[in-house]
Amino acid sequence: MATRRSPLALWQAGEVQRKLQAGGRSARLSLITTTGDRILDRALDKVGGKGLFLKEIEQALLQGDADLAVHSLKDVPMVLPAGFRLAAVLPREDPRDALVAPGGQVLADLPPGARVGTSSLRRGMMLRRMRPDLEISFIRGNVEGRIAKLVSGEFAAIVLALAGLRRLGLEHHATEVFEPSRMLPAVGQGAIAIETCCGRSDLQEILAPMNDRATELCVSAERAVGRHMDAGCSQPFAAFARLSSGVMHLEAAHQGGGDSEPIFAMASAPVHQVEQALSLGEEVAGRLRKA
Repeated sequence: MATRRSPLALWQAGEVQRKLQAGGRSARLSLITTTGDRILDRALDKVGGKGLFLKEIEQALLQGDADLAVHSLKDVPMVLPAGFRLAAVLPREDPRDALVAPGGQVLADLPPGARVGTSSLRRGMMLRRMRPDLEISFIRGNVEGRIAKLVSGEFAAIVLALAGLRRLGLEHHATEVFEPSRMLPAVGQGAIAIETCCGRSDLQEILAPMNDRATELCVSAERAVGRHMDAGCSQPFAAFARLSSGVMHLEAAHQGGGDSEPIFAMASAPVHQVEQALSLGEEVAGRLRKA
């Protein structure tokens, strides 16, 4: 089972490992350092995008060095390379973003011009809508490393995924949690995905019990919006779906070049099958393009 080496990646792979072992299957971790892990001084959109976190891992799958790979779904490109598939997604953790700031400060407490760290163009877009006076600054590295930079005084605050903080037992660092109405989450945020090579039908029976249907439907709709918008790391983009009594509510946001205002679009429809989720994603993408 291939995974990156960061503490969060190891936690996620360990969760899959525990589920496999609970089902009577043995599982051994194969730790891989990806190009995305090695390049920490530049933003992803400047060096090749999210695929930098998958290249070496997918090579291990192709070579037979691993049977499956475990990813944060938000790090997985909207379109997988030929020959690969997402075989399962685990139940989604809380998808919201969180502010981490000294002294329990919330966003409104930060002084004008305060330096806020994030590696996400999406988070930067949402922060500027709420506080255009802030300085949004680049930060990379694992969760613990980013918190260390905050503590050292490099930043007045940072924004992280609440799911990652929870999984690492660091939720107490969060000083404010942003509702999706304020900061729309990233596609797939909070979901753990299992990737395999196509044709590995022998793994389907093993992995099927791990797949969470509601999460699968929601992230399928979100990723469909991203594919139709050709969304990657080069422009701010967000999409978030939720299911309520069989009805999916899907909202997405996109920002073009320069300092243009983000565009939002949303739609709702009954969704019980992946095909319906994909159709709703296409509809929302069409509304974004028209806007």
